[in-house]
Amino acid sequence: MSEGTQGAQAVMPSPSPAVLVTRVDDVLTLTMNRPDRLNALDAELATGLVEALKQASKDPTVRAIVLTGAGRGFCSGGDLKLLRDARARGAGEDLKAILHAGSEIVLTMGLMPKPVIAAVNGPAAGAGMNLALACDIRIASEHAQFAQSFARVGLVPNFGGTWLLPRLVGPGRAAELFMTGDTLDAEDAQRMGIVDHVVTHDSLGQEAAAMAARLAAAPPLVIRGIKKLLHGSHIEEIRAALREEEKLQEECYRSEDCAEGLNAYFEKRAPKFTGR
Repeated sequence: MSEGTQGAQAVMPSPSPAVLVTRVDDVLTLTMNRPDRLNALDAELATGLVEALKQASKDPTVRAIVLTGAGRGFCSGGDLKLLRDARARGAGEDLKAILHAGSEIVLTMGLMPKPVIAAVNGPAAGAGMNLALACDIRIASEHAQFAQSFARVGLVPNFGGTWLLPRLVGPGRAAELFMTGDTLDAEDAQRMGIVDHVVTHDSLGQEAAAMAARLAAAPPLVIRGIKKLLHGSHIEEIRAALREEEKLQEECYRSEDCAEGLNAYFEKRAPKFTGR
């Protein structure tokens, strides 16, 4: 496909209704599809993303991938209602499934020999922000917001955030964002180096498609080599960070502070953490 031209969009088979797969020429778009929950991650969405990304990675006719969200959000992070209910039932396997899928998503996007572009159309919070960070390039709508919101509900960052974010903003700024859970608008995120481009909301799809088409036209061997140089030499560090995130997240999830944080969120009050 030549730069600046596009063919017709085709709807492709999807591993899950929670992930919409469309294609224009050699560019594949994966759309997280739980708009009523701001595309909050449950096991179906997370595992669907893993499978869709793996299929795209293996397909030699796909040259670039765009990741975005349906509706008004990119991804609001883990589904807190699901996590609260699962915790009340003692169903820790629900969390483990999401955590494991998140690690697979980060590794798959980092190691696949083709570029992945995040088209951030709205809120990207918690694991949703880290999904965007795991992409190679981030283009944000002017309406996008970013937050490492884990601490607000008594959880630690996951989906590779503890490895990805410090490399973009430095360890000090990353620590502040992790510990406070402060929300950044798109312009602040761009100033910090979290976002590469900020565009008008109405032009986001077009801008992401244009960037994807440009990268799809680049030499595949060169793209593969660049990704290997950027990520391949760090793969063991990334794996170790993901394993530690999963371990600490499971510990925090069982804590009284996590129960308090989740309850306070739904009761719309400030949490009172005790360190237990």
